[in-house]
Amino acid sequence: MPMADPIPPTSNDLVKSFDDSQNQPFLKTVLLPAVVIVLIIVVGGITGYFLSSGKIASPISPSGGGTAGQTSGSSVKEAGIKNPTIYKDKSEGRVEVNDNQDVPEGSHKLIRPGGNSQTAYLVSSALDLNDFVGKCVEVMGETFSSQKAAWFMDVGYARVLDSCPSGL
Repeated sequence: MPMADPIPPTSNDLVKSFDDSQNQPFLKTVLLPAVVIVLIIVVGGITGYFLSSGKIASPISPSGGGTAGQTSGSSVKEAGIKNPTIYKDKSEGRVEVNDNQDVPEGSHKLIRPGGNSQTAYLVSSALDLNDFVGKCVEVMGETFSSQKAAWFMDVGYARVLDSCPSGL
């Protein structure tokens, strides 16, 4: 049986006129997202430049950041986040680099009045303790368990004191 010829369409959908509304999808789907992406990249680059150059202070280190090699010549007076609800443990003493091979826990130690048994061993995930080496400070942090240190603290805030505690 022979197939019948298809019926030709009778509507006017075959011919469409070109008008300015055809440019709208190009603007909305291509040009606008491209402009937004370029703007995000430019703003991110500018923000990164200012943060890396130290022209904008970060909440961790008000001095604009420090390098790992800084020692007691650093001018940092306080760093970190002073929040007693987070950092419940607090102490005062003089910060030194931990060179004690018998107690390898902590990159630094806090020399406190009362002798070696009162030394607190320190580490910090929030600030650079090298900025406070040789200075008497108040530290706030969280106590962690340790294998050899009598007191092992993760420091979240440190402030240079006007004078050392008596006995140091």
